[in-house]
Amino acid sequence: MTETPLPSEVDVRGFLAGTVACHTEADLASKLKLSRPLRIKLGVDPSSPDLHLGHAVQLRYLRRLQDQGHLPVLIIGDATARVGDPTGRNATRPQLNAEQAAANAQTYLEQAGQVLDLDRAEIVHNGDWFDRMGFMDAIELGAFMTVARMLERDTFATRHAAGVPIGIHEFLYPLMQARDSVEVRADVEIGGTDQTFNLLVGRDVMRDAGLEPQVCVTLPILPGLDGVQKMSKSLGNAVGLKDPPTEMFGKVMSVPDAQMAEYFGLCTDEDPQRVETLLAGSPREAKAALARSITAIYHDEDAAARASAEFDRVFRDRGLPDEIPESELPTDLVEDDGAWIVRVLTHLDLAPSGSAARRLIKEGGVKVDGEKVQDEQARLSRGSHALVQVGKRRFHRVVVP
Repeated sequence: MTETPLPSEVDVRGFLAGTVACHTEADLASKLKLSRPLRIKLGVDPSSPDLHLGHAVQLRYLRRLQDQGHLPVLIIGDATARVGDPTGRNATRPQLNAEQAAANAQTYLEQAGQVLDLDRAEIVHNGDWFDRMGFMDAIELGAFMTVARMLERDTFATRHAAGVPIGIHEFLYPLMQARDSVEVRADVEIGGTDQTFNLLVGRDVMRDAGLEPQVCVTLPILPGLDGVQKMSKSLGNAVGLKDPPTEMFGKVMSVPDAQMAEYFGLCTDEDPQRVETLLAGSPREAKAALARSITAIYHDEDAAARASAEFDRVFRDRGLPDEIPESELPTDLVEDDGAWIVRVLTHLDLAPSGSAARRLIKEGGVKVDGEKVQDEQARLSRGSHALVQVGKRRFHRVVVP
Protein backbone atom coordinates (compact mmCIF):
# COMPACT_ATOMS: atom_id res chain seq x y z
CA MET A 1 0.00 0.00 0.00
CA THR A 2 1.39 3.40 -1.03
CA GLU A 3 1.47 5.99 1.74
CA THR A 4 -0.01 9.40 1.02
CA PRO A 5 2.81 11.97 0.98
CA LEU A 6 2.77 14.67 3.62
CA PRO A 7 1.84 18.21 2.48
CA SER A 8 5.48 19.34 2.86
CA GLU A 9 6.60 16.47 0.60
CA VAL A 10 4.06 17.50 -2.02
CA ASP A 11 5.34 21.09 -1.89
CA VAL A 12 8.92 19.93 -2.35
CA ARG A 13 8.01 17.67 -5.26
CA GLY A 14 6.07 20.44 -6.97
CA PHE A 15 8.92 22.89 -6.45
CA LEU A 16 11.49 20.46 -7.86
CA ALA A 17 9.48 19.16 -10.84
CA GLY A 18 11.75 18.96 -13.87
CA THR A 19 14.98 19.56 -11.94
CA VAL A 20 18.08 17.38 -11.70
CA ALA A 21 19.28 17.71 -8.11
CA CYS A 22 18.64 19.62 -4.90
CA HIS A 23 21.07 20.38 -2.06
CA THR A 24 19.18 19.66 0.16
CA GLU A 25 15.53 18.63 0.06
CA ALA A 26 15.35 18.83 3.86
CA ASP A 27 16.47 22.47 3.74
CA LEU A 28 13.96 23.20 0.99
CA ALA A 29 11.12 21.65 2.99
CA SER A 30 12.08 23.84 5.94
CA LYS A 31 12.17 27.00 3.81
CA LEU A 32 8.82 26.22 2.20
CA LYS A 33 7.26 26.38 5.67
CA LEU A 34 8.24 30.06 5.99
CA SER A 35 5.31 32.44 5.89
CA ARG A 36 6.74 34.42 2.98
CA PRO A 37 7.74 33.96 -0.66
CA LEU A 38 11.16 32.41 -1.16
CA ARG A 39 13.88 34.51 -2.77
CA ILE A 40 14.95 32.50 -5.82
CA LYS A 41 18.30 33.65 -7.19
CA LEU A 42 19.38 33.29 -10.81
CA GLY A 43 22.62 34.90 -11.90
CA VAL A 44 23.27 35.61 -15.59
CA ASP A 45 26.53 37.05 -16.89
CA PRO A 46 26.04 39.33 -19.92
CA SER A 47 29.01 37.76 -21.72
CA SER A 48 27.28 38.24 -25.09
CA PRO A 49 24.33 40.38 -26.22
CA ASP A 50 21.94 37.47 -26.75
CA LEU A 51 20.06 34.91 -24.70
CA HIS A 52 19.16 31.57 -26.27
CA LEU A 53 16.91 28.59 -25.55
CA GLY A 54 19.51 27.15 -23.19
CA HIS A 55 19.19 30.22 -20.95
CA ALA A 56 15.41 30.00 -21.25
CA VAL A 57 15.35 26.59 -19.53
CA GLN A 58 16.28 28.33 -16.28
CA LEU A 59 14.11 31.37 -16.96
CA ARG A 60 11.07 29.18 -17.65
CA TYR A 61 11.60 27.27 -14.41
CA LEU A 62 11.96 30.56 -12.56
CA ARG A 63 8.72 31.82 -14.14
CA ARG A 64 6.90 28.73 -12.87
CA LEU A 65 8.10 29.47 -9.33
CA GLN A 66 7.16 33.12 -9.82
CA ASP A 67 3.62 32.07 -10.72
CA GLN A 68 3.55 29.98 -7.53
CA GLY A 69 4.12 33.19 -5.56
CA HIS A 70 7.90 33.15 -5.06
CA LEU A 71 10.19 36.11 -5.81
CA PRO A 72 12.74 35.80 -8.62
CA VAL A 73 15.95 37.64 -7.85
CA LEU A 74 17.67 38.11 -11.19
CA ILE A 75 21.32 39.08 -10.82
CA ILE A 76 22.85 40.68 -13.88
CA GLY A 77 26.53 39.81 -13.49
CA ASP A 78 28.06 42.97 -14.92
CA ALA A 79 31.02 42.47 -12.55
CA THR A 80 31.39 38.70 -12.88
CA ALA A 81 31.19 39.06 -16.67
CA ARG A 82 34.35 41.14 -16.46
CA VAL A 83 36.06 38.18 -14.77
CA GLY A 84 34.62 35.37 -16.90
CA ASP A 85 33.02 32.13 -15.73
CA PRO A 86 35.62 29.34 -16.10
CA THR A 87 32.94 26.62 -15.98
CA GLY A 88 33.52 24.07 -18.73
CA ARG A 89 36.29 26.12 -20.32
CA ASN A 90 39.52 24.54 -21.55
CA ALA A 91 41.20 27.97 -21.66
CA THR A 92 40.84 31.32 -19.92
CA ARG A 93 37.70 33.11 -21.07
CA PRO A 94 38.26 36.57 -22.61
CA GLN A 95 37.35 39.33 -20.16
CA LEU A 96 34.86 42.04 -21.06
CA ASN A 97 35.28 45.69 -20.21
CA ALA A 98 32.64 47.62 -18.27
CA GLU A 99 31.12 49.19 -21.38
CA GLN A 100 30.68 45.83 -23.13
CA ALA A 101 29.11 44.28 -20.03
CA ALA A 102 26.71 47.22 -19.61
CA ALA A 103 25.57 47.09 -23.24
CA ASN A 104 24.99 43.34 -23.10
CA ALA A 105 23.17 43.65 -19.77
CA GLN A 106 20.52 45.89 -21.31
CA THR A 107 19.68 43.37 -24.03
CA TYR A 108 19.62 40.56 -21.45
CA LEU A 109 16.89 42.30 -19.48
CA GLU A 110 14.81 42.90 -22.61
CA GLN A 111 15.05 39.23 -23.56
CA ALA A 112 14.54 37.87 -20.03
CA GLY A 113 11.30 39.86 -20.02
CA GLN A 114 10.00 37.57 -22.77
CA VAL A 115 9.81 34.83 -20.13
CA LEU A 116 9.75 36.46 -16.68
CA ASP A 117 7.33 39.09 -15.45
CA LEU A 118 10.00 41.66 -14.58
CA ASP A 119 7.46 43.79 -12.72
CA ARG A 120 7.20 40.96 -10.18
CA ALA A 121 10.94 40.31 -9.94
CA GLU A 122 13.88 41.89 -8.17
CA ILE A 123 16.59 42.98 -10.62
CA VAL A 124 20.07 43.74 -9.30
CA HIS A 125 23.58 44.16 -10.76
CA ASN A 126 26.49 42.66 -8.87
CA GLY A 127 28.68 45.55 -9.94
CA ASP A 128 26.72 47.53 -7.35
CA TRP A 129 28.64 45.78 -4.56
CA PHE A 130 31.81 44.53 -6.26
CA ASP A 131 32.69 47.96 -7.66
CA ARG A 132 32.65 49.30 -4.09
CA MET A 133 34.99 46.61 -2.77
CA GLY A 134 38.69 47.36 -2.28
CA PHE A 135 41.72 45.15 -2.82
CA MET A 136 41.78 43.91 0.78
CA ASP A 137 38.09 42.94 0.48
CA ALA A 138 39.06 40.73 -2.45
CA ILE A 139 41.89 39.20 -0.39
CA GLU A 140 39.41 38.45 2.39
CA LEU A 141 37.06 36.81 -0.09
CA GLY A 142 39.90 34.73 -1.54
CA ALA A 143 40.98 33.56 1.92
CA PHE A 144 37.76 31.59 2.22
CA MET A 145 38.83 28.91 -0.29
CA THR A 146 41.95 26.74 -0.56
CA VAL A 147 43.75 26.02 -3.82
CA ALA A 148 43.36 22.30 -3.15
CA ARG A 149 39.58 22.61 -3.05
CA MET A 150 39.52 24.73 -6.19
CA LEU A 151 41.53 22.06 -8.00
CA GLU A 152 38.89 19.47 -7.08
CA ARG A 153 36.69 21.15 -9.66
CA ASP A 154 36.69 19.28 -12.97
CA THR A 155 37.39 22.35 -15.08
CA PHE A 156 40.46 23.36 -13.08
CA ALA A 157 41.68 19.82 -12.46
CA THR A 158 41.64 19.02 -16.18
CA ARG A 159 43.45 22.20 -17.15
CA HIS A 160 46.01 21.85 -14.34
CA ALA A 161 46.78 18.25 -15.34
CA ALA A 162 47.19 19.29 -18.97
CA GLY A 163 49.47 22.18 -18.09
CA VAL A 164 46.97 24.76 -19.37
CA PRO A 165 47.37 28.10 -17.52
CA ILE A 166 44.74 29.07 -14.94
CA GLY A 167 44.48 32.73 -14.00
CA ILE A 168 44.26 33.66 -10.31
CA HIS A 169 41.19 35.76 -11.20
CA GLU A 170 39.42 32.56 -12.36
CA PHE A 171 39.67 31.15 -8.83
CA LEU A 172 37.81 34.21 -7.60
CA TYR A 173 34.80 33.64 -9.85
CA PRO A 174 33.02 30.99 -7.70
CA LEU A 175 33.61 33.16 -4.64
CA MET A 176 32.11 36.18 -6.38
CA GLN A 177 29.04 34.14 -7.33
CA ALA A 178 28.80 33.00 -3.71
CA ARG A 179 29.10 36.57 -2.46
CA ASP A 180 26.13 37.45 -4.66
CA SER A 181 24.06 35.00 -2.60
CA VAL A 182 25.09 36.77 0.61
CA GLU A 183 24.25 40.20 -0.80
CA VAL A 184 20.73 39.23 -1.93
CA ARG A 185 20.02 36.85 1.00
CA ALA A 186 19.08 34.03 -1.38
CA ASP A 187 16.84 31.25 -0.13
CA VAL A 188 17.38 29.20 -3.28
CA GLU A 189 19.82 29.48 -6.17
CA ILE A 190 19.16 27.77 -9.49
CA GLY A 191 21.59 26.95 -12.27
CA GLY A 192 22.58 24.30 -14.79
CA THR A 193 24.21 21.09 -13.63
CA ASP A 194 27.56 22.53 -14.73
CA GLN A 195 27.15 25.19 -12.03
CA THR A 196 26.93 22.74 -9.12
CA PHE A 197 30.36 23.64 -7.71
CA ASN A 198 29.64 27.38 -7.80
CA LEU A 199 26.23 26.95 -6.19
CA LEU A 200 27.59 24.81 -3.36
CA VAL A 201 30.31 27.37 -2.62
CA GLY A 202 27.44 29.79 -2.11
CA ARG A 203 26.03 27.57 0.65
CA ASP A 204 29.37 27.57 2.46
CA VAL A 205 29.98 31.31 2.13
CA MET A 206 26.46 32.12 3.36
CA ARG A 207 26.93 29.84 6.36
CA ASP A 208 30.27 31.51 7.11
CA ALA A 209 28.52 34.90 6.95
CA GLY A 210 26.06 33.77 9.63
CA LEU A 211 23.17 33.31 7.20
CA GLU A 212 20.92 30.34 6.57
CA PRO A 213 22.57 28.59 3.59
CA GLN A 214 20.78 28.67 0.27
CA VAL A 215 19.23 25.59 -1.30
CA CYS A 216 20.97 24.71 -4.57
CA VAL A 217 18.72 23.47 -7.37
CA THR A 218 20.25 22.30 -10.65
CA LEU A 219 18.44 22.05 -13.97
CA PRO A 220 19.14 20.08 -17.15
CA ILE A 221 21.48 21.57 -19.76
CA LEU A 222 19.96 21.91 -23.21
CA PRO A 223 22.14 20.44 -25.98
CA GLY A 224 22.80 22.67 -28.96
CA LEU A 225 21.65 22.08 -32.52
CA ASP A 226 24.60 19.74 -33.03
CA GLY A 227 23.10 17.42 -30.41
CA VAL A 228 26.47 17.08 -28.70
CA GLN A 229 27.74 20.21 -26.98
CA LYS A 230 25.66 22.49 -24.79
CA MET A 231 23.91 25.33 -26.58
CA SER A 232 26.26 28.25 -27.14
CA LYS A 233 26.29 31.15 -29.57
CA SER A 234 30.09 30.95 -29.83
CA LEU A 235 29.76 27.34 -31.03
CA GLY A 236 27.19 28.31 -33.64
CA ASN A 237 24.64 25.79 -32.30
CA ALA A 238 22.18 28.14 -30.61
CA VAL A 239 18.60 29.33 -31.15
CA GLY A 240 18.46 32.94 -29.97
CA LEU A 241 15.41 34.35 -28.22
CA LYS A 242 15.67 37.35 -30.57
CA ASP A 243 15.91 35.25 -33.75
CA PRO A 244 13.24 36.22 -36.32
CA PRO A 245 10.38 33.69 -36.62
CA THR A 246 11.55 32.13 -39.89
CA GLU A 247 15.10 31.75 -38.60
CA MET A 248 13.97 30.36 -35.25
CA PHE A 249 11.63 27.87 -36.94
CA GLY A 250 14.31 26.78 -39.40
CA LYS A 251 16.93 26.30 -36.70
CA VAL A 252 14.63 24.13 -34.60
CA MET A 253 13.94 22.02 -37.69
CA SER A 254 17.63 21.10 -37.63
CA VAL A 255 17.45 19.63 -34.10
CA PRO A 256 18.63 15.98 -34.26
CA ASP A 257 15.77 13.49 -33.99
CA ALA A 258 17.31 11.97 -30.85
CA GLN A 259 17.03 15.31 -29.01
CA MET A 260 13.40 16.10 -29.86
CA ALA A 261 11.97 14.68 -26.63
CA GLU A 262 14.46 16.76 -24.63
CA TYR A 263 13.57 19.93 -26.52
CA PHE A 264 9.83 19.31 -26.08
CA GLY A 265 10.32 18.83 -22.34
CA LEU A 266 12.68 21.74 -21.70
CA CYS A 267 11.53 24.34 -24.23
CA THR A 268 7.74 23.95 -24.59
CA ASP A 269 4.56 23.57 -22.58
CA GLU A 270 3.21 20.78 -24.77
CA ASP A 271 1.13 18.09 -23.08
CA PRO A 272 3.35 15.02 -22.44
CA GLN A 273 0.75 12.65 -23.95
CA ARG A 274 0.63 14.70 -27.16
CA VAL A 275 4.43 14.72 -27.28
CA GLU A 276 4.49 10.95 -26.87
CA THR A 277 2.04 10.59 -29.76
CA LEU A 278 4.04 12.96 -31.96
CA LEU A 279 7.32 11.19 -31.27
CA ALA A 280 5.76 7.83 -32.11
CA GLY A 281 4.78 9.12 -35.55
CA SER A 282 6.59 10.93 -38.35
CA PRO A 283 9.83 12.59 -37.18
CA ARG A 284 9.28 15.35 -39.75
CA GLU A 285 5.81 16.15 -38.38
CA ALA A 286 7.02 15.95 -34.78
CA LYS A 287 9.84 18.36 -35.49
CA ALA A 288 7.51 20.77 -37.27
CA ALA A 289 5.23 20.72 -34.21
CA LEU A 290 8.25 21.40 -32.00
CA ALA A 291 9.36 24.31 -34.18
CA ARG A 292 5.84 25.80 -34.26
CA SER A 293 5.50 25.53 -30.48
CA ILE A 294 8.84 27.19 -29.72
CA THR A 295 8.36 29.93 -32.33
CA ALA A 296 4.90 30.72 -30.96
CA ILE A 297 6.28 31.13 -27.42
CA TYR A 298 8.76 33.83 -28.42
CA HIS A 299 6.67 35.43 -31.17
CA ASP A 300 3.01 34.39 -31.59
CA GLU A 301 0.85 31.74 -33.24
CA ASP A 302 0.43 33.70 -36.47
CA ALA A 303 4.18 34.25 -36.81
CA ALA A 304 4.78 30.54 -36.16
CA ALA A 305 2.24 29.57 -38.84
CA ARG A 306 3.85 31.92 -41.38
CA ALA A 307 7.31 30.60 -40.53
CA SER A 308 6.06 27.03 -41.01
CA ALA A 309 4.58 27.85 -44.40
CA GLU A 310 7.75 29.66 -45.46
CA PHE A 311 9.89 26.69 -44.40
CA ASP A 312 7.75 24.31 -46.44
CA ARG A 313 7.87 26.58 -49.47
CA VAL A 314 11.64 27.02 -49.36
CA PHE A 315 12.77 23.55 -48.42
CA ARG A 316 10.05 21.20 -49.60
CA ASP A 317 9.42 23.07 -52.85
CA ARG A 318 13.10 24.09 -53.24
CA GLY A 319 12.24 27.77 -53.53
CA LEU A 320 13.95 30.81 -52.05
CA PRO A 321 12.59 32.90 -49.18
CA ASP A 322 10.35 35.79 -50.19
CA GLU A 323 12.55 38.19 -48.25
CA ILE A 324 16.34 37.87 -48.43
CA PRO A 325 18.43 40.57 -46.75
CA GLU A 326 20.79 42.44 -49.05
CA SER A 327 23.74 44.66 -48.28
CA GLU A 328 26.93 46.05 -49.75
CA LEU A 329 30.21 45.05 -48.16
CA PRO A 330 32.27 47.86 -46.61
CA THR A 331 35.32 48.69 -48.66
CA ASP A 332 37.73 47.68 -45.89
CA LEU A 333 36.61 44.06 -46.37
CA VAL A 334 37.45 44.11 -50.07
CA GLU A 335 41.01 43.62 -51.31
CA ASP A 336 42.41 43.59 -54.82
CA ASP A 337 41.50 39.93 -55.27
CA GLY A 338 38.03 40.33 -53.76
CA ALA A 339 36.40 39.69 -50.38
CA TRP A 340 37.53 36.69 -48.33
CA ILE A 341 34.54 34.41 -47.76
CA VAL A 342 35.46 33.83 -44.09
CA ARG A 343 35.36 37.57 -43.37
CA VAL A 344 32.15 37.91 -45.39
CA LEU A 345 30.41 35.25 -43.28
CA THR A 346 31.41 36.84 -39.98
CA HIS A 347 30.53 40.36 -41.19
CA LEU A 348 27.03 39.20 -42.21
CA ASP A 349 26.57 37.37 -38.88
CA LEU A 350 26.24 34.10 -40.79
CA ALA A 351 29.02 32.72 -38.59
CA PRO A 352 29.91 33.87 -35.05
CA SER A 353 33.68 33.76 -35.62
CA GLY A 354 36.34 33.08 -38.21
CA SER A 355 36.97 29.60 -36.82
CA ALA A 356 33.24 28.84 -36.99
CA ALA A 357 33.15 30.08 -40.60
CA ARG A 358 36.05 27.79 -41.53
CA ARG A 359 34.29 24.88 -39.84
CA LEU A 360 31.09 25.56 -41.79
CA ILE A 361 33.03 25.57 -45.07
CA LYS A 362 34.89 22.39 -44.17
CA GLU A 363 31.56 20.68 -43.35
CA GLY A 364 30.08 21.76 -46.70
CA GLY A 365 27.58 24.16 -45.15
CA VAL A 366 28.34 27.25 -47.26
CA LYS A 367 27.16 27.97 -50.81
CA VAL A 368 27.63 30.96 -53.11
CA ASP A 369 25.09 31.25 -55.93
CA GLY A 370 24.03 27.67 -55.28
CA GLU A 371 27.57 26.24 -55.53
CA LYS A 372 29.18 24.68 -52.46
CA VAL A 373 32.30 26.51 -51.28
CA GLN A 374 35.15 24.00 -51.09
CA ASP A 375 38.07 26.29 -50.20
CA GLU A 376 38.16 28.42 -47.06
CA GLN A 377 40.46 30.83 -48.91
CA ALA A 378 37.76 31.51 -51.54
CA ARG A 379 37.05 35.12 -52.53
CA LEU A 380 33.96 36.92 -53.80
CA SER A 381 35.03 38.85 -56.89
CA ARG A 382 35.02 42.63 -56.89
CA GLY A 383 31.95 44.07 -58.61
CA SER A 384 29.97 40.86 -58.12
CA HIS A 385 26.44 40.33 -56.76
CA ALA A 386 26.36 37.03 -54.87
CA LEU A 387 23.75 34.98 -53.02
CA VAL A 388 25.47 33.59 -49.92
CA GLN A 389 23.80 30.64 -48.20
CA VAL A 390 24.69 28.99 -44.89
CA GLY A 391 22.99 25.70 -44.13
CA LYS A 392 19.51 25.22 -45.52
CA ARG A 393 17.81 28.31 -44.19
CA ARG A 394 20.10 31.36 -44.03
CA PHE A 395 20.53 33.57 -47.10
CA HIS A 396 22.06 36.97 -47.80
CA ARG A 397 22.51 38.82 -51.07
CA VAL A 398 25.77 40.70 -51.01
CA VAL A 399 27.24 43.34 -53.31
CA VAL A 400 31.02 43.43 -53.53
CA PRO A 401 32.14 46.98 -54.47
